[in-house]
Amino acid sequence: MIMKSGKLLLLLLSFNVFYYAAVNCAPQTCPATKDAKCGDSDDWKAEFFPGISKIKYEGPSSKNPLSFKWHNPEEEILGKKMKDWFRFSVAFWHTFRGTGVDPFGAPTKYWPWEDGTNSLSMAKRRMRANFEFINKLGVDFWCFHDRDIAPDGKTIEESNENLDEVVALAHELQRQSKKRVLWGTAQLFVHPRYMHGAATSSELAVYAYAAAQVKKALEVTHYLGGENYVFWGGREGYQSLLNTDMERELNHLARFFEAAVAHKKKIGFNGTFLIEPKPQEPTKHQYDWDAATAANFLRKYGLIGEFKLNIECNHATLSGHSCHHELETARINGLLGNIDANTGDPQVGWDTNQFLVDIQEATMIMLSVIRNGGIAPGGFNFDVKLRRESTDVEDLFIAHIVGMDTMARGLRNAAKLVEDGSLAELVRKRYQSFDTEIGAQIEAGKADFDFLEKKVKEWGEPKVASAKQELAEMIFQNAM
Repeated sequence: MIMKSGKLLLLLLSFNVFYYAAVNCAPQTCPATKDAKCGDSDDWKAEFFPGISKIKYEGPSSKNPLSFKWHNPEEEILGKKMKDWFRFSVAFWHTFRGTGVDPFGAPTKYWPWEDGTNSLSMAKRRMRANFEFINKLGVDFWCFHDRDIAPDGKTIEESNENLDEVVALAHELQRQSKKRVLWGTAQLFVHPRYMHGAATSSELAVYAYAAAQVKKALEVTHYLGGENYVFWGGREGYQSLLNTDMERELNHLARFFEAAVAHKKKIGFNGTFLIEPKPQEPTKHQYDWDAATAANFLRKYGLIGEFKLNIECNHATLSGHSCHHELETARINGLLGNIDANTGDPQVGWDTNQFLVDIQEATMIMLSVIRNGGIAPGGFNFDVKLRRESTDVEDLFIAHIVGMDTMARGLRNAAKLVEDGSLAELVRKRYQSFDTEIGAQIEAGKADFDFLEKKVKEWGEPKVASAKQELAEMIFQNAM
């Protein structure tokens, strides 16, 4: 029991230490205020990534680590360009706010452009680095939390002013580069005010503050042309039911989402609202545990037509599922909206946010995406971070390249499976007994128990066919 409690404490500490460091990036030596006297210029006199040119496709035989071997953006697969299947996006918080800190060590990453402050000028410098990075990487989208890109102020008015100033720069950089926001969101879990939750907080004033913060984040996402808006309920859950009114908290969460939908319509935002399921960490139990739980919540409160799901592969495994399972659950419910392309370490029981490099998993992911007809206006967001020991600027590129190449190989393999048709035919044959008149009656809800009992007496003992699982696995492996 002591060991289990210690592990949980370590996991929660790991998350809190990481994210606090990620959003502050370094010891705060300059106040995040408009009149701060330090770091008063966002000018950077050189390239942020000198010596790295635009990443190009060079094919599988290339030995150049700064090139794509499998991701060929303009190549057409199953009637759609590769870049349109993926709609890759860079996550601002991990790529530009991650420091490599862990519960046992200080930050290991000190990018050349950082000045040790959390000032507005530093925020603008990071934004310029972000656009140079996505331009050279060759992706079309980026994602952000409000407090990742602009420093928190002493009041909500000051926080909003800080955000407006950085967003104005981002808007201009987007115009110049023709890049877009895949999704934006509000960070409702780091600040101490959200220790009991945001929309599910027991404090009315915190609920109201969260509403005001989401209102602003939604407005700036709309201004930046964002195609989606994500809700991740990191604190929307409980540590103990002994001091929690779960029903009231769930009702409050639903009212919060209803108000968000109303404001979305009021400002004319046509993007998709997304909920990102996660089972635990930082809370013991989060109310959006997995895709099925989130779908049930949306149905209960009449929100099923207003939201889709952002499935994160690492969150899927933490909930006891595979990423493929979560994608299929979302897909068959008409809720697959976006994918956070990452993975976890099976030997580490927490959210490690690693780049996905498992080609088999990537292939299964892409089978779901193909069956879904794509995921636009969603995409694949790299909600991933460099390992603590990877500290070179070029590692940012190498990590994203291998992630993109892995997904490209998954797409190519999935396309082979679709075009070959053997796997689909195996599945069809397994259920072919339902492709009969009586099977159609059952699936149409027109076969009652009396009718089925009569048929059982007529047929006798059923003959049960093999599932051919090993053959299915062989077909799958042959596509690798």
